[in-house]
Amino acid sequence: MFGARHSSGALPGAADADRSATQLQSLLLRSLTIYSVSMPRKAILSIKAESRYKDLPEERYHFSRRLLRRAQESIGEQVIYYETGRTGLTDLGRTGRESYIACGRIAGVIPDPDAEGYYFALIDGYLPFVRPVPFREAEHFYESFLKKPDGTTNRGAAGQAIRHVPDDEFELILAAGLGPALGDLRAEARSTADGFSDPPAEFERPIVQQLVNRKVRDALFSRFIRDTYDATCAVSGLRIVNGGGRAEIEAAHIRPVEQHGPDSPRNGIALCRTAHWMFDRGLLALTSDERFIVNTQRVPEDARRLLRQDGRLILPRDASVRPHPLFIDWHRIHVFEPKLVQSAQMS
Repeated sequence: MFGARHSSGALPGAADADRSATQLQSLLLRSLTIYSVSMPRKAILSIKAESRYKDLPEERYHFSRRLLRRAQESIGEQVIYYETGRTGLTDLGRTGRESYIACGRIAGVIPDPDAEGYYFALIDGYLPFVRPVPFREAEHFYESFLKKPDGTTNRGAAGQAIRHVPDDEFELILAAGLGPALGDLRAEARSTADGFSDPPAEFERPIVQQLVNRKVRDALFSRFIRDTYDATCAVSGLRIVNGGGRAEIEAAHIRPVEQHGPDSPRNGIALCRTAHWMFDRGLLALTSDERFIVNTQRVPEDARRLLRQDGRLILPRDASVRPHPLFIDWHRIHVFEPKLVQSAQMS
């Protein structure tokens, strides 16, 4: 059993898991208790593919009191998410990938106001791995802590839902999960300076340092969205590749980075340049039933003809990387609907 988080007593329900991020943050910060430590330590956070905890990996990690000190010791430091094999409360459901899947940073720890004895680690800087990294490849364990002297897996150690990891092992996991993509971006940066002030230098630093660079993160996010959507615009169906074989598709953040939107595929959508322009200006929005809507008062008919007439989004087959309702709702409420009101007032 990898990464159990439960303590004695009933596990709190997950009914609150789908509150909007803004509402939840506001609620939690009213009872804010931030813990600080002098020397933060990098950590592994275990999650389940179908967790009953109130997790939203891009923004928060839910855990019980017995893990509080470990979480406190990692405030301000980077962490890696590990997806366990178990998806339920027993070993009957083992469809999880047993792999490291993403990284982020613990910005603070606060109590769950709705469940005594439970806490949230607030996450920022979330970034998914380009490839899931198994905890063990051949005889190599990425966490030496998990390897017994006889070479077998230390299940007791693996059951710790928050566990600290040495810097060198942390870097190796990052290299395995993001290294191939960073290598490709490094090669592209050497051949063209588009978007980079000093291309080679940005990609020659340790990966941990690269991940705090906005230009590097934008490049990784764009690559992930482009590959996930097969370089196809989700609202028009257009797939344009230039003469050099490079896809002319843009990766749009649903909730903007400037508004604390994460670099997660669930906060992204592939759009052609025109659709991206419309989306950022509140003329186009997504809906939670996998459709899109247009402000017909502000978008001329000729422009609307570029979009799919059935109003259905072209989304990845993998449901786990499709836009999340929390981010969809944020964009509709804060970007799209104000433009609708403005249009109505002008008509």
